[in-house]
Amino acid sequence: MEGQPKRNRLGTEPIVPLLIKMSVPSILSMMIQAAYNVVDSIWVAKISNNALAALSLAFPIQMILIAVAVGTGVGASSLISRLLGQGRDKEASNAAEHVLIMSVVYGIVMAIGGLLLSKNLIGLFTEDKELIELGSSYIRIILLGSTAMFIPMIANNVLRGEGNTFIPMISMLIGSLINIVLDPFFIFGYGFFPELGIEGAAVATVVSRLLSGVFIVFILFVGKHQINLNFKKFKFDLSIIKGIYAVGLPAMTIQLLASLMMSGLNKILAESGAIAISTMGIYFRLQSFVFMPVFGLNQGYMPIIGYNYGHNNPNRMKETIKLGFIVAFVFTTLGCLLFQIFPKPLIKLFSSDEELLRIAIHALRTISIAFPIIGPAIIGSTTFQAIGKGVPSLVLSFSRQIILLLPLAYILYNTWGLDIIWYSFPISEGISAILMAVWLSKSLKNEFRVMEMNRS
Repeated sequence: MEGQPKRNRLGTEPIVPLLIKMSVPSILSMMIQAAYNVVDSIWVAKISNNALAALSLAFPIQMILIAVAVGTGVGASSLISRLLGQGRDKEASNAAEHVLIMSVVYGIVMAIGGLLLSKNLIGLFTEDKELIELGSSYIRIILLGSTAMFIPMIANNVLRGEGNTFIPMISMLIGSLINIVLDPFFIFGYGFFPELGIEGAAVATVVSRLLSGVFIVFILFVGKHQINLNFKKFKFDLSIIKGIYAVGLPAMTIQLLASLMMSGLNKILAESGAIAISTMGIYFRLQSFVFMPVFGLNQGYMPIIGYNYGHNNPNRMKETIKLGFIVAFVFTTLGCLLFQIFPKPLIKLFSSDEELLRIAIHALRTISIAFPIIGPAIIGSTTFQAIGKGVPSLVLSFSRQIILLLPLAYILYNTWGLDIIWYSFPISEGISAILMAVWLSKSLKNEFRVMEMNRS
């Protein structure tokens, strides 16, 4: 609203235009990120099927980096939005300083791991020497460039915590578009670029994220924000770390569970060879086009929920939650229709191998049955995180991926074979969605009752 302080817009502007205004930039940037994931794999697939399989084996390890960044970033965003909602701007700025320092520390630790453990990590999933060599050469470079990966992901969440989703969109656009452009040059050695093969894909990723990080850090220091960084006056505060990871640690663990889940599936599928592993890799990259818009919606949704929760405004929370569930359902239902109707053209983006097409088409159609319920489930998990309750999201994710999905996949694969393993996805998603709906409903009723009492 005109004349309103920027900090109040999360608590005063009409919900529908506010959510659109805050989510659309993130949705667009997430779609570009999804495009990068797909294009990166398409270029790698042109090297060989084994290169694509190696990329799939390395992806769970790369997910560990994403887990650390997402967990720290989500925790910071949730804490910052709640602190700003309570008018505690200095503490919010101090929280931002903490996570930026932590991003550098985490990057150094991961780089050391990349130097020492790359081959051992890939060797956990396969005994194929070529796959180990290809996968380790890729992930080593990614791990060495960890700091370049952490800084933009975490710094973007600092700005999202104060309701700024436009600058994070620009940051992600810079990183993803540069990555898409650089991929073929570094992989195939066009022009004066060296031909690096699968290592070129990793180099392009690190370089693009480095440039994105330089941009976002520059904006944080020179732009006008509610968050004011001043490292000369930085004071370590353990309570801020606890506040970040009260939400961030469960969110981080959820991402680590995804890594563990993909690792387990790769281990199971390894018995069927590189094509089965490639199928799983192709699916995870294509499904990012379906779920990335929902994650973009989350970036606008979480600050609104967190601010109004901190500001004791249950009515705005209810309106935002309802809208978030509807939009997420629409996104993922459209994704389901896309996978059901056009699986072959989607798979052929990567390969025209007949055996791969047969396996992957069936996999996409089977897994996507559950897509319509996954969108609302993601919003439900984000709602827990936005109100500072990370544990329910963690428990539900653990139940879905580890207690349900992996055992089901193992049983179905060893009993009926490769064509049936894909049904483990919709079964586990359906059961966990029911659990989430019941738990979230009870939690929100209790929270709203307390908030109404505080307002009266």
